[in-house]
Amino acid sequence: MSARPLVLVVSPGDETYRGYCLEQVAAAYDVVLLTGTEPSWEEPFIVDHAVVDLSEPAELLAGGQGLAERHDFAGVLTWDEWNLVPTAHLARALGLTSNSVEVMRACRNKATARTLFASHGVPSAASMRVRTLLEAGLATMTLGYPAVIKPAAFAGSIGVIRVDCPEELPAAFAFASEGASRSREDTGVLVEEYLDGPEFSVECITHRGETTAVAVTRKHLGPAPYFDEIGHTVDGADPLLAQVAPAATAAVRALGITDGVQHVELRLVDGRPRLIEVNARIGGDMIGHLVRLATGIDLPKAAADLACGRAPDITPTHCGAAGIRMLYPDTSGTLTQRQINTPFAAHTPWLRQVQWIREIGEKLLLPPQGDLFTARAGFYIVTGRTTDEVTERLDTAADEITLTTRAD
Repeated sequence: MSARPLVLVVSPGDETYRGYCLEQVAAAYDVVLLTGTEPSWEEPFIVDHAVVDLSEPAELLAGGQGLAERHDFAGVLTWDEWNLVPTAHLARALGLTSNSVEVMRACRNKATARTLFASHGVPSAASMRVRTLLEAGLATMTLGYPAVIKPAAFAGSIGVIRVDCPEELPAAFAFASEGASRSREDTGVLVEEYLDGPEFSVECITHRGETTAVAVTRKHLGPAPYFDEIGHTVDGADPLLAQVAPAATAAVRALGITDGVQHVELRLVDGRPRLIEVNARIGGDMIGHLVRLATGIDLPKAAADLACGRAPDITPTHCGAAGIRMLYPDTSGTLTQRQINTPFAAHTPWLRQVQWIREIGEKLLLPPQGDLFTARAGFYIVTGRTTDEVTERLDTAADEITLTTRAD
């Protein structure tokens, strides 16, 4: 029998974007999975598993309780946005460290979060919940243009769109409503004040109610009116961290989060931080991996430590920078060519990873017909000493990559 603590991971996600999370947790803990499909790539990192329908909270709860009958778990965690609430239910049922179900619901629902931000004096965006196009129009009369129309409870910038004038509102409301309809928790739509300024996220670690901002991520967005994230950079010496950390930690506190890793999104408006949302899990798009490359801080291990009631080690071990850029086509269509200059890739040590996620012959669909799941062909990651050097290297690598689609 292993002497290492045993942790239950709910919904490990896909290997491409979340494989590093499971690998880093398994380096310190024995891992049991509660998953929706039979494990494949996960096998080397786990000691046991159960397969359940993760879209059914009752099945998830029963599956976790069944595993607990044959294992003595020290903690349970997930980095899957869609399963934050049922995982909190499971943790409480097993008597393990967790934020409350109500807190996780507040994190998942942007309308609830806005109300809590306002009551705690955390600057965010003015927001109104609407049910119909008529109500959306009335909301814009109060909030003005430009405005943002978005699902109340979704993620990945799906269904989020900017509206600059009344004529754009019907199509925008339909776009946001379609995204909202895919939520399992709340299919409502919000009309919000547009926050005009650069976007960032703050990667936070909270232990027993004390939150530490450990890194700031500079986000790069695709063309308006959509909010697709096309790249991120993390710099261990970024002076912006000190500027935005107080607002991020205040937002975490306002939501009542006591433990875990948070990905807090905000914008700087006239030099001042304004909150977008708090995601109560490790950021997507490999952001946790970028944080480790830039600082040495291990967010997945920290999440497991916190789930087990332990204080994580958040001491940086080095100071550098890292960046990721998503590979999007210029136009929607069938993918006909995808390649990187082989000699360049083989002889460029700062090019840490090139990952293709779509095959030749597959269709790539940009918004409004598609979203990040249908538009991205892959991504690449680089490292450097500073943000400027990483940005230059991202641009250099882009010139060595070919991505071509054929209009259908």
